[in-house]
Amino acid sequence: MSLQAEAQSSIESEAARKSERCVIVVDAALAPGKASNAAAVVAFTLGQRHSHLVGAPLRESDGTAHPGLIPIGIPVLKATTEQLGELRQKSLAHCDVVDFPVQGQATTDYDAFLDAVNALSGPSLQYLAIGLVGPRNRIGKLVGGFALFA
Repeated sequence: MSLQAEAQSSIESEAARKSERCVIVVDAALAPGKASNAAAVVAFTLGQRHSHLVGAPLRESDGTAHPGLIPIGIPVLKATTEQLGELRQKSLAHCDVVDFPVQGQATTDYDAFLDAVNALSGPSLQYLAIGLVGPRNRIGKLVGGFALFA
């Protein structure tokens, strides 16, 4: 790829990042450790699905490099269990949704987690956290009433 093509690609990636928003909404009733875990699980999957959101590597003055971070930030908001289910349902048609069902913190065995979710129908699932990535204005409308998780 030529230097000019690389520069253009970088400009296009930056423009795409600025037009998108990424948020995570966590069950307000969770203890801090459980809430942090739920947000981390969702963030990890969002990062894998939206690698274009990761910025350029950070470089120290001596050239030491650090991995790039997300330059648009990720607000972590809070909601009730009921609100999480409603948010997930409303969001599916408008943006990418990564959800973390409650069964995920009931076991450390991923196969048991898969089996537990598989035994339920969609409407009966409850969520610990929901991650959303999509158009800035659409995400803002979906999560506008939620406060920061504190």
